[in-house]
Amino acid sequence: MTHREPTAVRRLCTAARRTVAGAALAVALGPLPAAAESLADAMVAAYRHAALLEQNRAVLRAADEDVAGAMARLRPVIDWTLSHSFRDLDGTETTSQTASLSAQMTLYDWGRRQLGIDAAKEIVLATRAQLIAVEQDVLLDAVNAYLTVRSARQQVELQQNSVRVLGEELSAANDRFSVGEITVTDVSLAEAQLAQTRAQLATAQGDLQIAIERYRAATGRDPGDLLAPPELPRLPESVSAAQAIAVRSHPAIEGAQRNVAAAEIQVAGAAAERRPEISGNASVFAQHSSIGGSDVEPGASLGIEMRQRIYAGGALSASHRQAMANRDRIRAQLLQTTRDVSEQVGVSWANIDVAGAQIRAIDEQISAAQQAYEGVREEATLGARTTLDVLDAEQDLLEARANRITAQANLQLAHYQLLSSMGLLTVENLQLGIPTYDPSAYYNAVRDAPSTSVQGQNLDRVLRALGR
Repeated sequence: MTHREPTAVRRLCTAARRTVAGAALAVALGPLPAAAESLADAMVAAYRHAALLEQNRAVLRAADEDVAGAMARLRPVIDWTLSHSFRDLDGTETTSQTASLSAQMTLYDWGRRQLGIDAAKEIVLATRAQLIAVEQDVLLDAVNAYLTVRSARQQVELQQNSVRVLGEELSAANDRFSVGEITVTDVSLAEAQLAQTRAQLATAQGDLQIAIERYRAATGRDPGDLLAPPELPRLPESVSAAQAIAVRSHPAIEGAQRNVAAAEIQVAGAAAERRPEISGNASVFAQHSSIGGSDVEPGASLGIEMRQRIYAGGALSASHRQAMANRDRIRAQLLQTTRDVSEQVGVSWANIDVAGAQIRAIDEQISAAQQAYEGVREEATLGARTTLDVLDAEQDLLEARANRITAQANLQLAHYQLLSSMGLLTVENLQLGIPTYDPSAYYNAVRDAPSTSVQGQNLDRVLRALGR
């Protein structure tokens, strides 16, 4: 961003940086297995792997070239021409050859071409903001994929443990049936519950495979031993404070503001089409004709002209009105984008509150369900409870534990969704410690429309660095 960040934004960025960068440092220094991966590792891999980022970097470079093209319109246009002609008139044949070099340049157009340059620069800044928005999406996808794989693995472990416990329950039921303590119905109930849990395990394993595929798509590699996510990023004081930060920092709003500025300039440019234009031209030429012998006749010309289009069938007025309509559309788009971003902040904030409340309630549910399961199981050994009561208690405990895994992942994801909706989920803000794409490098190399110059050599180096 070109403006100075407010203090609240800097404090929140610092907290987010410490959260993710601290986790990356712990991975680097702690006695962890070589295959262990942190959330920061996943985001770095996603940043380096994302084809969507590469696609939008190319879009940005194309916008940079629009500035170069607009700048080139202020410069002379030079052409060379070679011509040969043959003529037969009443049996007299004549031939002529001409070589010419001509130059034409706009001397003054009342600012029309400069307006084109200014509009192109604003579009470049809007495209840069769009690139940052894509970067946020890439990093958020990596966070989502990371948390989904972790929770899917936990669900598989939970279901596997439940299959083991129910297998023991079925074995115990068979033993009790063999001594006449329970009926064959109790054994069938245990078998049915075990079969159901095995089906749930198969579903959990399938969900894990899907999560792994999404992780591979997001990061370009298979997930290893995924570490627990780092400490949750610190939140602003209130949802209104978060929304205020988002309005100042979100790249979608920044891009929409730049598009509005470009549209305003384009309206002025459309109005400037009605103004006159002064241009100059110069040429040198050499001509040889068969009539005049073998001598070459050189020549030169120099001229200046002023012209203005006063009528074009209504096209100039239509273009001006169209530019104003586009400006009004983009203004409304800015307003809608601001509302959408504020809504996203509010939704993410609410999701954090909901997930936190769910976890607290589920913790209480798990504690009560654990006590109930142990009590029912003990009473069943004394004959006071049926096998069905034990199976129901065990299923309640299993569902509570599964729900907690989901709620914990939702809480983590909601925090990073809030960072994204505030415009702070970037490699720079999180200090992931990797080289990032510099959008100004290519722009600085081409903005003056170089052909063969020091700038052109710099452009070649930029392209080589990009692997082009």
